[in-house]
Amino acid sequence: MTYLAKTKATFAAAWLGAGLIFAAGAANAETTLKVGHVFAADHPWQIALEGLSKDVSEATGGEVVIQVYPSSQLGGDREVAEGLQLGTVEMGLFGTGALQVLDKRLIIEELPYAWPTREKAYAAVDGELGDALAEILAAKNINALSWWESGYRHITNSARPIETPEDLKGIKLRVPEAELRLDTFRELGALPTPMAFSEVFTSLQQKVVDGQENPLATIYASKFYEVQDNLALSGHIWGSAILTISSKAWDKLTDEQKTILREKAEIWKEKEREMIRASDEEVLAKLEAEGMKITRPDPAAFQEMVQPVWDKYEGVFGEDLLAIVRKYSN
Repeated sequence: MTYLAKTKATFAAAWLGAGLIFAAGAANAETTLKVGHVFAADHPWQIALEGLSKDVSEATGGEVVIQVYPSSQLGGDREVAEGLQLGTVEMGLFGTGALQVLDKRLIIEELPYAWPTREKAYAAVDGELGDALAEILAAKNINALSWWESGYRHITNSARPIETPEDLKGIKLRVPEAELRLDTFRELGALPTPMAFSEVFTSLQQKVVDGQENPLATIYASKFYEVQDNLALSGHIWGSAILTISSKAWDKLTDEQKTILREKAEIWKEKEREMIRASDEEVLAKLEAEGMKITRPDPAAFQEMVQPVWDKYEGVFGEDLLAIVRKYSN
């Protein structure tokens, strides 16, 4: 049994044992918080959110109930981000790319090849960078509860194996609706196509696009191996996953409930990160077993080609934020 399967089974048993307690809490709940994300129900985000929901319900005696909605049931990343700002969505878990609609500075962690190790990225988002971005979010009526992980992004496609930047030339590549991502792949010679995540599988299947880029857990959970032949372990971007709550929903909680939610979110941050790390090797083996051809391109040539992206966004992000990124990435 894989690490994720064991984790899922553990939570299923825990939920069963706590079923009556949870049901009683839900029936008398003072506050119900709906949290949405775009990934499938077997993705680490879903597993971790279910664990968070259980812990918060138990710790608050059922007074705070978190309902988890996977697979874009509450909308795509962009819709959830905008809903949080308006107060029409209570909670969301998403990568920073979705937040450019609120403030372009919020996507600074997605500068290409900014994070040579995930430990450097953790230190940044758990420290000065996370604090600075949380301050920007607060001004948009959104509270950042905790910085979870999306992971390193890699490229899949059905055209050819990717060994060098030249191999990307002319490949129509789906990317999230984020200007920074578009610019990155234009510099690398691809034809980036912005698209909501919910449309990706069908678009790959129908050859509307040739490929896409996502973390390994997402590639596997979304079954992209069914419609993609090649996987390049490019690691071009590391991304966090920001667990957020609207100010409107936050203000409904008592001080004690706020403390519980923050503490449990931090606990599950560590568990979710562990799931992402542990799943990478497992998922890679599974993708290879499914017939995907794996390449491991040298990042040096890619890094050189995306330097203009850093130059272009210096004025967008500002010297202070860029100094923080450089401090941790170096």
